Amino acid sequence: MRPLEPRRVLCAVVAVALLSSTRPQDAKAAVTAPAVPVDRRRPALDCAAALKVALPTARVTAARAVQPNDSLRALGRKPHCRVEATVDEETRIVALLPDDWNGRFLMGGAGGFAGELDNQFASTVHEGYATVGTDAGHKAHSLTAGWALNNDRRIADYGHRAVHRTAEVTKALIVAYYGRPISHSYFIGCSNGGRQALMEAQRYPADFDGIVAIAPALNFLEIATTFVRNLQAMYPTGDVTAPIVTPDVLELLAQKVTEACDAIDGVRDGSLENPDACTLRLASLPACPNDLTSKGCVTRAQRAALTTITAPLRAGTLRYPAQPYGDEADPEGWGAWITGPLADVVTLTSGSAPTVQGAFGTEFFKYFVYGDSTWKWLGYDLARAGRDGAKVDAVVSATNPDLSAFQARGGKLLLAHGWSDPALNARATIDYFKAVQTRTPNAASFTRLFMMPGVLHCAGGSGCDDVDFAGIIRSWVEQGEAPSRVVARKLRGSQVVRTHPLCSYPMTARYDGTGSTDDASAFSCK
Repeated sequence: MRPLEPRRVLCAVVAVALLSSTRPQDAKAAVTAPAVPVDRRRPALDCAAALKVALPTARVTAARAVQPNDSLRALGRKPHCRVEATVDEETRIVALLPDDWNGRFLMGGAGGFAGELDNQFASTVHEGYATVGTDAGHKAHSLTAGWALNNDRRIADYGHRAVHRTAEVTKALIVAYYGRPISHSYFIGCSNGGRQALMEAQRYPADFDGIVAIAPALNFLEIATTFVRNLQAMYPTGDVTAPIVTPDVLELLAQKVTEACDAIDGVRDGSLENPDACTLRLASLPACPNDLTSKGCVTRAQRAALTTITAPLRAGTLRYPAQPYGDEADPEGWGAWITGPLADVVTLTSGSAPTVQGAFGTEFFKYFVYGDSTWKWLGYDLARAGRDGAKVDAVVSATNPDLSAFQARGGKLLLAHGWSDPALNARATIDYFKAVQTRTPNAASFTRLFMMPGVLHCAGGSGCDDVDFAGIIRSWVEQGEAPSRVVARKLRGSQVVRTHPLCSYPMTARYDGTGSTDDASAFSCK
């Protein structure tokens, strides 16, 4: 099961959140869903009857039966009931209730600034899960944040409350619809969905038994500040049509990274198993004669821009790790997120941002931090961000390493991140994982981290990006099978062309010396 369709990533992923009326210490008091009477004698309701289900502070607005046609049935598509509802003031949800329910609830995260009815794991309905997605309390394009301007309620809903309320209401709907209780509840999300996942573990530890946070945007103020820094480095004059770093430079960088670092793990396969072991120096890139732009070399300005992008953020009180090397020239990599320009993003942002990073960064500072639609990134003093964004950061970021309440209720947390992610830094997820291990005794009993070599943001890249996250977290929660090694696949269409092991951090995969390097069985975790 893929985390996300790779093509959607450019338009619908990156984590953000905002103001909260519920403090983390209030979580235990807030997590219990209102009781719904269970009639164990009657059969499950039909889909039309879902319209009549009474829900706490929510109303069902539509319900229709979805029957697969013959071609879909061959692909394993299952009939289900699609239920739309509005929770509280304006949070919209869509629940998918399969006819053949497996007794479990799985909520999928929403990408970007949300605003659309998004469920990154809606396909699990065809595996028998009752599943739900939400717009997080507002309607908008997932790259824009004008909806947050001077609206603390929407900000709080987006930050964390909408997911929690959606979980409460959907659980009540499921119990009423099927007439029996839920056996286990799960949440899986990537990017903003990964942030939502961590918010649940931190603020609402009783909502889910198992949580998977993939490429989470957990420290959003640092992320947004890094995005603005990169924008300033790429477009120092403010001309959003003329980036300093060109596609030719990205091709050169990717070539040099591969030459220097691909074989460190013992295999030349186009992916870096552990970019932390790559010590390529940008000073080694060929300089352009007379400092004139040409193919196969870099100018002084281009080298300086690359140096900024691959350096840690140090802006006032804010810190963010250095961007790892890997897959720089992939069409869905640095070109889309960091260097640009993307004409569609320029149009969407009315000319204020030419990259996906730039769009998220500028929208965040305009509407979350400053409440000023005229705010400009050009010339912005990054050292101000920590001070000016402190109030927002206290409620928007999912950085609390204290998961003791989640641990106490028996919850399991699986973290994952693609090493080649050009949107959200994989090293930030490692830092959070380490903080949890430091903060919580025996943290390995309920938390695991899997780094994904060569994987871009949520999916794509040179590495194996197809992972059965639902099956892994389910086995851990229900059978106590703590994962130490999982197999990821690379698909070409529906055909598996490569498999590779993902190892529980800090272990990495090493080639055993025999067998196909495209076969996970030829590698060991060490």
